[in-house]
Amino acid sequence: MLSQVVELIERKHRFAITSHVRPDGDSLGSSLGLYWLLLALGKDPEVIMRDPVPHAYQKLPGVGTVRVTPAVDVPYDAVFVIECSDVDRPGLIDLEKQLVVNIDHHSTTALFGTINWIDSTASAVGEMIYNLCKAIGVRPSKEIAECVYTALVTDTGSFHYSNTSERTFKVASELVRAGVKPAKISQAVFNNYPWSKLALLSDVLATARHDASGRVAWLRQTLEMQERASASDEDSDGFVNYPMSCGAVEAVAFLKETAPGVYRTSLRSKGEVNVARIAERFGGGGHRNAAGCALYGDWDEAEGAVVRLLVEAVEQRASNGTNGRGGGASFESSPAPEEPLPETAGAKR
Repeated sequence: MLSQVVELIERKHRFAITSHVRPDGDSLGSSLGLYWLLLALGKDPEVIMRDPVPHAYQKLPGVGTVRVTPAVDVPYDAVFVIECSDVDRPGLIDLEKQLVVNIDHHSTTALFGTINWIDSTASAVGEMIYNLCKAIGVRPSKEIAECVYTALVTDTGSFHYSNTSERTFKVASELVRAGVKPAKISQAVFNNYPWSKLALLSDVLATARHDASGRVAWLRQTLEMQERASASDEDSDGFVNYPMSCGAVEAVAFLKETAPGVYRTSLRSKGEVNVARIAERFGGGGHRNAAGCALYGDWDEAEGAVVRLLVEAVEQRASNGTNGRGGGASFESSPAPEEPLPETAGAKR
């Protein structure tokens, strides 16, 4: 809980901060926000990640201090793990040997830490870091504010998603007072893409399909598409959201081939259609309207399995105003990292 986190910070000195593989706006913004918070308290923090910082976040304050490493290779008093569903999600060797502080806002997160601070009412972990500042008595500096604002604006989809609340806007307002320039953050994060992203997007959108009702859509990305566009792994972030811009569409699946027969799958929805429940069927998880999992095997079978569940969820929502887990479809699956919310934010997850 928050009080335990405050007590630990006050008692200890040397900390590491990490988050999930393929870090997104919330994971990086929150990690760096916590880094600046700990520095303000005279502590000795370090941000470590398995994967490099994506292009969209290269202008975050302190990004040059992030150390890319495959393992927790130096001693720390504690390691803060930001926005991870389980202890394996950061992809760091020997992390489980550390005193771990698990900080997340996903209700599906396992309680893997020595301390577990989970707040599913927070729009982003960044909002929790802001609350930590208040609880521990640190006035947010411009650096903290810019990092936390980036976390908020990405994980809420520029305040478009259902996780946006009155509290979210209150925090954002206070961050602007602390020195954040919203237009500057948005330009750096949302309008700073390489041409390879556009080239890849044109191929992916050509695969977009919808069911007979027009309420469920899906699209896919192959390894060949990524190679042809000379695109990076992060270039596909946010592609799942394009079909959601169609008014009739209530749920979307985006299957991205990451290896032959392996598909990282992003799910998005509107309103009461709960895609987190569907992701859980395949070992994943996330939010009600933004979740992810991994599928394995034949393209068409994988796609068909998840689309059937989306159709069932949308039909059940339409018939009785609730959202069930659906049934009938089965497909080989195994635990896999949730897709981050797009930055795209993310939605991680």
